[in-house]
This record gives sequence, C-alpha cells and structure tokens, in this order.
Amino acid sequence: MQFAAVLDQIAQFLDARRQPWAVVGGVALAAYGVARTTLDLDLVVDAGVQDDLVRFLEAAGYRTLYRSAGYSNHLHPEPDRGRVDLVYVRGETSRRLFAELRRFKGPAGREIPVPRPEHLAAMKVQAMHDDPSRSFQEMADLRALLARPDVDRAEVRGYFERHGLRERFDEILATL
Repeated sequence: MQFAAVLDQIAQFLDARRQPWAVVGGVALAAYGVARTTLDLDLVVDAGVQDDLVRFLEAAGYRTLYRSAGYSNHLHPEPDRGRVDLVYVRGETSRRLFAELRRFKGPAGREIPVPRPEHLAAMKVQAMHDDPSRSFQEMADLRALLARPDVDRAEVRGYFERHGLRERFDEILATL
C-alpha cells in the first residue's frame, strides 16, 4: 500500500471541509516508536463527516466492507490503494481527541496528526471490548504504549475499568 498517497488523498478531502482527522492504528503506533507490521491505513475522524467520507471513498473506487456508527472499512481493488479503516468519534470524545493531537513525521516524511498515547490506548481497549478475538494483538500494543514513560497510566486504567477489563490492565502492568 502506498500509505503517503492514500493519506494525502483522504487528508485533502477532509482538510478542504475543515474536518479534523488523525492517524491511528499501526502507523500511529510507529510514530510513537512501536514497530509492528500494518497493511492498512487507520484514521479517526469526527462522526459528522461519515456519510460524505464514505461517498468520497466509494467514488474513488473503494468498496465499503463494513459500516456502523463507530467504524467503517474500505478496500480498493488496486493493492497500492489498499484498505482504509475509519473510526468515528463524536461529542466530548471528538473535542478532546482532536484538541490534544500531536504531530510526527509519518509515511514518506509527511507530517501526520496522531492522538495522545492514552487516546490510542482507549481505542484499543474499546476494540478488545467489542471483539475479544482481537485481544492478543491489542494487548501487545497496549503493553508497548503503557511502557512509555510519558503515558498517564491512571487515565488508561480508567478506560479498562470503564469496559470491565481491569484484570487485563493488571496483566499488562505485571509484565512491565
């Protein structure tokens, strides 16, 4: 997948509409020094842009694989354009997440906005809660985020507790 080209295309669409966005998933983890293989581009956007963004991607040749209020997945038949996964946030979550973005060098040296590590952790905890089969990979990513000295562990613990997964948080801490 040509991450930079796909990111540029979507960013231009969102920026033209003054819609906030950030990179999440494997590319965001890489920005924080957590190396892992990723084959798709994951973005978080405000939920208010969902309909327009899905139409834009479909007009660009992407097929929508799944869509809900909180997520959508899109696949292009050309491998260079690959798969794009979107997370939709709203309300206070959207306001806080986009107000606290950090900027890093990303694909092809392009500057990318990335949520705080605590917000990435919140998304990973939510993913584990929604689909327990993802727990193994999410736990590895969460461990890497929690190992960072600048992460507010109490905030992350709160995300685990909110989803009834406090024991998972304790499991991770026991390995650090």
